[in-house]
Amino acid sequence: MATDIRVVLVTVPAGEGDEKGKVGALLAKTLVEERLAACVNRIPNLTSTYRWKEKVEVDAEELLLIKTSARHIDRLTARVRELHPNDLPEVIALTVGGGLEEYLAWVRESTV
Repeated sequence: MATDIRVVLVTVPAGEGDEKGKVGALLAKTLVEERLAACVNRIPNLTSTYRWKEKVEVDAEELLLIKTSARHIDRLTARVRELHPNDLPEVIALTVGGGLEEYLAWVRESTV
């Protein structure tokens, strides 16, 4: 049975050394502070291979796993677009089929 909880996947440039590399930390902090996300997990050391403008690209990235409720998807997506350095950021929302009800309730309560 599907829930109203979503896990949103967002990839960002890897690293903390320059402004572009700090986007993961900025997004995580902003989304939680603004109550658009209950939690953001930052998973480092990804290598993404993708086609962009008819060229195959390979980049070091970080994956953000964002826990939120369905009612915040549009606002969360808009905020990612505002803060993300890429022209076309990855924002993919997955429906959570179930889970520990107390955890799901915490996500709802944290994203008021």
